[in-house]
Amino acid sequence: MKKSAKEVWLVAGRRSPFAKVDTAFKDLGAIELSVPVVRAMVTEQSLSPDFLIWGSVAPNLGYSNIGREVVMDAGLDQRIPAFTTIMACSTSMLAAMEAASMVGEDTVALVGGVESMSRVQLGLSQNFSDWLRRLFQARSFSDKLNQLGRLKFRDIRLHIPSVSNRSTGLSMGEHSEITTQRLEIARAPQDEIALQSHQRYLQARERGFFTDLLTPVNGLDQDTIPRQDTSLEKLAKLRPVFDRTERGTHTAGNSSLLTDGAAGLWVTGAKGLDRFSEARYAVKVIDWEQAAVNIEADGLLMATTYAIPRLLARHGLKLADIDLWEIHEAFGAQVLANVQLIQDPAHLEKAGVSSNLGPFPWERLNPNGGSISIGHPFGATGARILSQAVKELAGMEKGKKAIVSVCADGGLGTVMLLEH
Repeated sequence: MKKSAKEVWLVAGRRSPFAKVDTAFKDLGAIELSVPVVRAMVTEQSLSPDFLIWGSVAPNLGYSNIGREVVMDAGLDQRIPAFTTIMACSTSMLAAMEAASMVGEDTVALVGGVESMSRVQLGLSQNFSDWLRRLFQARSFSDKLNQLGRLKFRDIRLHIPSVSNRSTGLSMGEHSEITTQRLEIARAPQDEIALQSHQRYLQARERGFFTDLLTPVNGLDQDTIPRQDTSLEKLAKLRPVFDRTERGTHTAGNSSLLTDGAAGLWVTGAKGLDRFSEARYAVKVIDWEQAAVNIEADGLLMATTYAIPRLLARHGLKLADIDLWEIHEAFGAQVLANVQLIQDPAHLEKAGVSSNLGPFPWERLNPNGGSISIGHPFGATGARILSQAVKELAGMEKGKKAIVSVCADGGLGTVMLLEH
């Protein structure tokens, strides 16, 4: 997907601290988590966006357009158009891509997403919902009695939202285990990815990297998931949680956790940069790519292994030409699988890329931590990673490049190429 010739820029935004499900944000819904982030971004820049795109993966029965609800509750100008987008874990990255397609030279968009896994709503089974609707529609007393008589006990069930894929019935972790076993990825390097994620996050926090990216919410001003006391020895003792046989390798330690949080960033044209009061972290969008795969043949979380090679090949780049790699850490194994495949000539041929992309520069991967240590609120992760990449890249020399890659449930993936 080649973007137009116009210049599009990303400006780092703000996010809430990320908290493990059912902890610090257990009483806050998706809108309540989003509003402080949006308000902080608007206040910091003294800027009102021309439009807003927001996303959330878990459905809510109380509203259909969370983007508009956030505009209203944040007290923004009600004349600002707002809509909602969704693409599983790539939701807020998709929002950035949509905004990049829409902005003009001086247009400014505020995009992002949220997840409140602690406040996921339960619903009713479809048959029970149908029965209730017909009961409420019955006009006469006799019609209501007749409808009451049609109630079947087996229909009185709750619908509990699941993290499993609808078409396969398997969770992302179960799918990742299948891919891991197919590619023969061992347990030890998965734990090493997890440890590195925590260590790099803690080092970044110590030097103040996150200070101007975080907005306190509900009295919390720091992420709660990173662990200072983790080690390879402790990680090795954890039991597999998705495949509990001797083949299982995915644990709570080398997998991202269910998380509550919200994140946003800015998308603008070249002239729109002049509207910011403080745009010290701004980088140019060079191009982006989306991909989808056959889940059974390729693996649920492997779409980015097609998107990355296509994007690089389109610009004549090799893996080592990228100075910053931000790859979403759904699982340590998924990161390893992604990197393994984008170096595999046979896989590159499947992706339609004829040239070898060279070796992967591991030392440039997720220098400030990733989703394993920070957390993974589905709708917010894309915006979190993009803002983090923008700030890191903006501190490099001009001409340096970054790849931001997010795999998503459903066999989907999104990738962006950025440049300082």
